[in-house]
Amino acid sequence: MYPDTQLLIDGNWRAGTGGKAFDVYDPSTGKVIGKHAVAEAADLEAAVTAAWNAFKPWRDAGAFERASVLRRTAALLRERIAELAPVLTIEMGKPLGEARAEILSSADVLDWYAGEAQRAYGRVIPSRSSTVSQTVLKQPVGPVAAFTPWNFPMSQLARKLGPAIAAGCSVVAKPPEDTPATPAALAQAFTDAGLPAGVLNIVYGVPSDIANFLIPHPRIRKVSFTGSVEVGKQLASLAGRHMKRITMELGGHNPVLVFEDADIEAAARSIAAFKFRNAGQVCVSPTRILVQRDVYARFSNALCRCVEGIRIGPGLNPDSNMGPLVSRRRHEAVSAMVKEALDEGACVLVGASTVQEEGWFYSPTLLEKVDMSSRILNEEPFGPVAMLVPFDDIEEAIKEANRLAYGLAAYAFTSSIRVSQILQNEIEAGMLAINHTALGMPEQPLGGIKDSGIGLEGGSEAIEAYLITKFVTQAAAP
Repeated sequence: MYPDTQLLIDGNWRAGTGGKAFDVYDPSTGKVIGKHAVAEAADLEAAVTAAWNAFKPWRDAGAFERASVLRRTAALLRERIAELAPVLTIEMGKPLGEARAEILSSADVLDWYAGEAQRAYGRVIPSRSSTVSQTVLKQPVGPVAAFTPWNFPMSQLARKLGPAIAAGCSVVAKPPEDTPATPAALAQAFTDAGLPAGVLNIVYGVPSDIANFLIPHPRIRKVSFTGSVEVGKQLASLAGRHMKRITMELGGHNPVLVFEDADIEAAARSIAAFKFRNAGQVCVSPTRILVQRDVYARFSNALCRCVEGIRIGPGLNPDSNMGPLVSRRRHEAVSAMVKEALDEGACVLVGASTVQEEGWFYSPTLLEKVDMSSRILNEEPFGPVAMLVPFDDIEEAIKEANRLAYGLAAYAFTSSIRVSQILQNEIEAGMLAINHTALGMPEQPLGGIKDSGIGLEGGSEAIEAYLITKFVTQAAAP
């Protein structure tokens, strides 16, 4: 049921030149389920060469052809959902319903950028002379190196391929080694939809080796990365040394502000559902839940009831609505952060335990009375853990929300227009959702400020990162 994964280079699926392959694990059992090929330097050079050779023909293919390929790919994803969703669940762990939703959202992303391909407008600047024309052209930047994470193995890659391919760029993508088969299935859908050979190349291997090869390569013109702040800063620094354009969609430690005038029960349900989706392994997942003191006890009780109702189990089990963490290292990291917080005096409201010996399950966890210097309140936990912190007034809440260097997403629940307006002006985040948690739709800009990243994915803004602006002025011949 689970396929081994090869490299896609110049339209051909093949093993790496060294013949190496790494194991892939099922996070529900901790057992090996397959392997993925490992790219060597020769494979990476071949992938870059293929992308370079394919770039100009794809650029010149025209917006309507590029849009047609994106739409056909989206249609194939929807047709293949029954076979693709179990593969995503097996390698990543998320429940089957979430896997299906991710595939459908990936198709929506590609459909959105099919439209954007036909709206990448330039402009004409009125000239000071009747014999001079002034034109602004939008042209694709060139071959792109794209690095994507394991938490949304299809949709994160779709968010990069959609605007890149729509703009006319070619791509060398390094999807995650933890979840290689799902990105490969997306690449196969592109191939079956008629994407020319070399426009999309897929490589796996040692992440640092691949990054250190691709980013400085003179034929790579742009770098797009989604992942941790620490790694993002390293790659951004490397790209900067070689004057490469970058898009960095990095982590967050996202605050939720629950005010006393909010609908407490509705807020608790919304936060619980969003927080523990994908076992909390979501960059925009809320982690610091700030609650006005007068309603703290009531909200805490309501949230605990919601969290206690979460059913944990293998993603293929139809009764499960939260699966395991993706890997042993992620399980160990979350466990260590929670243990440190408890050793420093934090109290457990719900969870804080390993669910079973087999697999990498960790219970949905709520903590309170966490020391403000605790690592878990200062570093992104990236797992099914959230901390409750009381506040007295809006100034205190905003100060805590903005305290960290992160600035990805923030959420608030209030019935006050005045409070909402203050938050819109004062919260330091790239995204703010008030009275709901719906972020990440294809038409919405997605990205952070401060340490949470540079640039945007999603919305009409994302395609701009894959386009250069060229000014052309021409005078009439004498």
